Amino acid sequence: MSSVLDTAQAPAAAAGGSLFLAPWRSLDDAALLAHYRSERGVCFEPVVDPEEVRPERIAALMQGRFEFNGETHTLAEPIDWLANPSADVEWHILLHKFYYAPGLALAWQRSGDARYVQRWAGLVDGWMRGVPPGFIAADVTGRRVQNWIYSLHGFVMHDPAGSASVDAAFFRRLLRSLHEQVEFLCGNLTPKRNHRTLELLAIFLAGVVFPEFERAAHWREFALRETLVNLNADLLPDGVHCELSTDYHHLALRNWLQVRRLAAQNGAAVPAGMDAALQRALEFGMHVHQPHGGMPSFSDGDARGFGPLLLQGAQLYGREGLFFAATQGAQGRMPAQRNAHFAASGYHVLRSGWERDAQHLVFDCGPLGEGNHGHFDALSFELAAHGRALVVDPGRYTYSEAGPTNWRVHFRSTAAHNTVCVDGRSQTRYEPKAIKEASRHAPGSVRHKIAGPAPDCTLIECIDGAQLDLLHGRCASHAYDAVHDRCIVFVDRRYWIVADTLRAPTAHAYALKFQLGAAAQGHTRLADDALLASPGLLIAQAARAGQRRELADSWVSALYGHKQAAPALLTQAQGAAADFDTVLLPFKGEAPTLKLDERPVQGDEGQVASALHIVLSIDGDEWRDGWFHARGVAARSWAIGELSFHGRWLHWRCSADGRVVRAVSHAGATLRGPAGSVRLLIEASA
Repeated sequence: MSSVLDTAQAPAAAAGGSLFLAPWRSLDDAALLAHYRSERGVCFEPVVDPEEVRPERIAALMQGRFEFNGETHTLAEPIDWLANPSADVEWHILLHKFYYAPGLALAWQRSGDARYVQRWAGLVDGWMRGVPPGFIAADVTGRRVQNWIYSLHGFVMHDPAGSASVDAAFFRRLLRSLHEQVEFLCGNLTPKRNHRTLELLAIFLAGVVFPEFERAAHWREFALRETLVNLNADLLPDGVHCELSTDYHHLALRNWLQVRRLAAQNGAAVPAGMDAALQRALEFGMHVHQPHGGMPSFSDGDARGFGPLLLQGAQLYGREGLFFAATQGAQGRMPAQRNAHFAASGYHVLRSGWERDAQHLVFDCGPLGEGNHGHFDALSFELAAHGRALVVDPGRYTYSEAGPTNWRVHFRSTAAHNTVCVDGRSQTRYEPKAIKEASRHAPGSVRHKIAGPAPDCTLIECIDGAQLDLLHGRCASHAYDAVHDRCIVFVDRRYWIVADTLRAPTAHAYALKFQLGAAAQGHTRLADDALLASPGLLIAQAARAGQRRELADSWVSALYGHKQAAPALLTQAQGAAADFDTVLLPFKGEAPTLKLDERPVQGDEGQVASALHIVLSIDGDEWRDGWFHARGVAARSWAIGELSFHGRWLHWRCSADGRVVRAVSHAGATLRGPAGSVRLLIEASA
């Protein structure tokens, strides 16, 4: 909910009244600056974005060249802060967030060059003189408040000798502006989600750093109370942020943990329930991180890891598993739980183990998510193994819809993801709408908006087994009549089977995509036998009549504003029904061998189906495996060669002479061979 500022209690700052408690309200400009350079008993550290404070970017800024999101513009002095030189509103937002302010402080601390102080003061002063409160949006104000405070850490609060030569009158104006901006935030909080989170952090930070302000105690109490409300509103019961973006989950968590750390460092008691909520959010972070430290960028966000954030949580709560995940095994103890399932968000994590070269897959079988960050990627997944991502989420690239290609629409679309696209359409209707009222985007511009309900996404079956893990999900879109079932099987924690089933009353064009990473560009080949070989990964598909495969040109984006060429395996089919069966074999070192063909299967009611025959050579061992999936939820009887099977799915292994040496299925399944019943290893549902 939005909070309303109690203006009756607010000081008359705009009218020239004092901002401060006694005795600080009586200090003149020079004495006030000297006070803030002294030891005040306030504990906080600047938090900087490494990308935004790179020395070369700060050096360019000194010459008037501002680079954000891979796009550079030269701004003439005095800067027109209200004009955006870019077609992308995010560029203008970053200009106003002032991430470069603490970067200038770092540059001054390294060099002692007074030009950095002058540049910082000139930019801040120019902004104060030319920009009204709340320009663009409240969350932009929140980030700017934080970055101005972090810059003061270097230029004033850790400069007891006054080497930075900050003008005392300017410093008072800066404090007055910060006060005005924090008061604006208190009365204009974003109603919910991650923007509200960072705004509350800014309010709490100001209340901690400026205890001399009359409103400081109110800011601290208000921010802590509302942060707990924000946590409870934004975290689903499984601990995942309601926007269902893996990146924004961690950005929100970073802000919440910073509030928690500031409170601990400065003796502020946090509300009951805050720590339990934060630990639920950290649990998801621990599992969704890949063993090598990266993380899939499901929905909007960058492809990156948050190891330092997990480490902060581990230190705060003494969680050994978090230590292990944060340091990739260098500290802590390996978590006992191998797989993890987050029912409310629909994220499911399968892994071979917690070692750095382990295999790791995240499956998205959940809702679209709140806000406007969800991608149309139901039943998509990302696979990592042996220290790198292999089948990857494409990322977001941009929020801008300007230019001849609408990249925002492309990267959000179903066609860009590791799932099946029907008729080239997204699973959720996404249509252009005119922007009528002032917002981040100019009135009269056109932006695509969700125009229909999200698909119904259901997890049908979940197995965490000793020999086999299985996830079976279903996506029923409201944009078309085809229903997509996907069954992902992890065999012996070595290789994967992905079985896709499409059923519809009318004919459609189906396109199955497996998006590879940028490192595979120029190093991937597709053989005539439908075997794809790329660095660290083999992919084989059952060859079926009418299905066409190609190694397609595609794009991925690990960082906002940057996209890279990357290949994708694209398999297409036409009809009312289509079945795709794919085997994925990650490897390290010398490539193994993988062969795949089909064997006929006959149902007891005349149904015709097929089973996969998989031959693999891994580390000198040859495996001859079979996989049958009835592509339904009801158990039936099937003749698979000399085997008689009753059930929904079956995995088996044969010796070189064709004897079944192992068979795995679900509870209630039965299997008979020529000599009678075959013992089944039953994997229980998770």
